Amino acid sequence: MSTLKKAVEIKGKGIHSGLPVNMVVRPSRMLGIFFQRTDIADSDKIAATYDNVGETKMRNTTIGATNGAHVQTIEHLMAALFMAGIDSAVIEIDGAETPILDGSAAQFFDAFMRAGVTGAVRRKIVVKRPVIARAAELRRGMNIFTRAKWWLINTVSGRKSNGYVKLMPSVDNALEITATLVYPEKIIGSQTYSYSFDGTKKSVDDFVKNVARARTFGKFSEWEYLKAHGMGRGADETNVIALNNRGDGTLNKTIWPDEFVRHKVIDALGDMYTAGGFVVGKLESYKGSHALNNLVLKKLFSDASNYDIIESK
Repeated sequence: MSTLKKAVEIKGKGIHSGLPVNMVVRPSRMLGIFFQRTDIADSDKIAATYDNVGETKMRNTTIGATNGAHVQTIEHLMAALFMAGIDSAVIEIDGAETPILDGSAAQFFDAFMRAGVTGAVRRKIVVKRPVIARAAELRRGMNIFTRAKWWLINTVSGRKSNGYVKLMPSVDNALEITATLVYPEKIIGSQTYSYSFDGTKKSVDDFVKNVARARTFGKFSEWEYLKAHGMGRGADETNVIALNNRGDGTLNKTIWPDEFVRHKVIDALGDMYTAGGFVVGKLESYKGSHALNNLVLKKLFSDASNYDIIESK
């Protein structure tokens, strides 16, 4: 197991509620990442695992029971835990959302590095056979009202919901991610970015330099809709890249022209870590989503011949 040398306290606000949230990431001797809701009496620990994902509809990954103890938007934090090599932690949190901070994974990762990490053990989940999750499968699982809403949103936005996420074996003993975004907004258009993590310092440094600071993004007009429906109330120019309503520019500066797709790599890293270890495989994400990331993991683990688990010592 690998855990923090000391507890890390992180404060901020939830991107949806806009409310203050306090979080303490504590060292643990129990393998796994677990959340503990301190604002709910006698709340059980919530395992941050793919089979405990309760919701992915609000453009984030939520674990736990959506009508009970749950935690939203865990993906940026999970990506930072993965890159820091932490596989054992208990995260005490006094609200339903992790702090959004600056909308990236960088501040989480920096906090963990300052605290220090002990141990270097990684459980590897080696992909042996290709598995694919398609957007069409998600639509088939929806009721008629949700499906109609999905169709309306995509029609209005001009985005086609023909995405997929595919996991394949890797010959490089790495998690190789290639993410592609295709948006009608001119400022994004079609973007592709590749990142490979093999456990070396070089691959961690690559993440820190080229991926970690990439922020989440959204259209300004969508903020107003979300806020009117009780969501996105913590979103502002400090934590979200805001696209103007024409879609040909942003209201705040980007770090890189393709910051949008680099952020999708963060999302993929965080979602893959809900597998419970270091997924060794090629991940191809075309217009991917948290829902597709979760579905591809469910498909991977649905058949034991799809993967091997290697417990490192």
